[in-house]
Amino acid sequence: MTDTAASFIARSTVKAGDMDHRRKINFNIGRYNAVVPQGKQQFAELNLARERAKNIKWRALETLDKHLEEFEAIFTQRGGKVIWAENAASALKEILAICKQRNCRTIVKSKSMVTEELKLNDFLEENGIESVETDLGEYIQQLDGEPPYHIVTPAMHKSKEDVAKLFYEKLHTKPGLTPEQLTLVAREKLRGKYVQAEIGITGANFIISDSGAIAVTENEGNARLSCAFPKTHIVIAGIEKVIPSLTDLGLFWPLLATYGTGQRVTVYNTIVAGPRQPGESDGPEEMIVILLDNGRTNILANEKSRESLYCIRCGACLNACPIYKNIGGHSYGTTYSGPIGSVITPHLKEMGEWKHLSYASSLCGNCTEVCAVKINLHELLLENRYEAVENGYASWSEKLAWKAWKKASLSRGLMNMGSHRMKNWVVNKAFKAWTAHRDELDFSPKTFNERWKAERG
Repeated sequence: MTDTAASFIARSTVKAGDMDHRRKINFNIGRYNAVVPQGKQQFAELNLARERAKNIKWRALETLDKHLEEFEAIFTQRGGKVIWAENAASALKEILAICKQRNCRTIVKSKSMVTEELKLNDFLEENGIESVETDLGEYIQQLDGEPPYHIVTPAMHKSKEDVAKLFYEKLHTKPGLTPEQLTLVAREKLRGKYVQAEIGITGANFIISDSGAIAVTENEGNARLSCAFPKTHIVIAGIEKVIPSLTDLGLFWPLLATYGTGQRVTVYNTIVAGPRQPGESDGPEEMIVILLDNGRTNILANEKSRESLYCIRCGACLNACPIYKNIGGHSYGTTYSGPIGSVITPHLKEMGEWKHLSYASSLCGNCTEVCAVKINLHELLLENRYEAVENGYASWSEKLAWKAWKKASLSRGLMNMGSHRMKNWVVNKAFKAWTAHRDELDFSPKTFNERWKAERG
């Protein structure tokens, strides 16, 4: 067993037994489940909308090179700059060079999972640059020294009492503040940073190739401020975020809003197409887009797993997953948690090191059922398991156990052999790995085949 697998099992075992944690998660996911049906009402044919979105992403990824080149050509015509980063180290090196050239001391940053993937905040802090999260949930997590818990709602595991206690300890506010008061405190702390910062960093929900623009979706307006106030705006986006046309946003924005938060459309939807143009009164003096690979072409090259790149990061699969609801986001030990994280992480990193995530699933298919772009997530989890075995990452004992199980299950004589007590002993005692984290199996006294013979002759 790898260290990451052992850490995952240890963390998930603790969280699975934490009833207070489960109560908070079920409460917050319950609120999400209550509003999503209202958002879905805006679609005359929801299934058709999801199918069309999937087809658009399929077309975009099948011709990804052309779309990225088209985006770069149009974006640079308006004075923007595009940097291609093969991996995290390359992206961080480019960001640091930009910061040094501009004598940057403070960065304001809107919510971005891809920057979490790079561990950007830690990197900037190591280099003496202050990086301030401006999304309220991310700001709470930054104060607490934790990574995001969820793709969409980073502090989902915290109650209002937890946040009030955190603000009291870190910001020396009065104890027991209400959510409204806590929001006002965060606003006061953050607003000064926008005008102080030399650089603003955002992600991109979509890269629009035919317009040479990026689209950002949010509910707080902090991403707009991070774009507009600093002199330099850096966008960091995975290469899979491409959509072919500006008109596609008419489909993707409502889908992202509905499946992400249950809204018909989020409060702020922004299209940014370059730095400030002649005659414009606001906006950054320069805009740089970093297109990040960091393992995405590994997925692109895999015909079966390529479908996972259709993901629009709505987080619906996390909210639907019984495993996620029991063990929480931090147990996964990686940037992307839940079903989508379990699918893509072994390809973005090392399959042998992260294959255990693909087994952290009941294979109930609920993730596939709720996916905004109809990714067959539970099938891709099975595909990961198959690839791990084919690539030789299964242990000798695991192979032996499944070989024995296969031989027994395909032989009627072996299945009928022995008493049910003996079968219970073999599975529960001889193969202890099964019961290490599961209840014991209890075989029936007679198999269905034996009962059929006895009753029907």
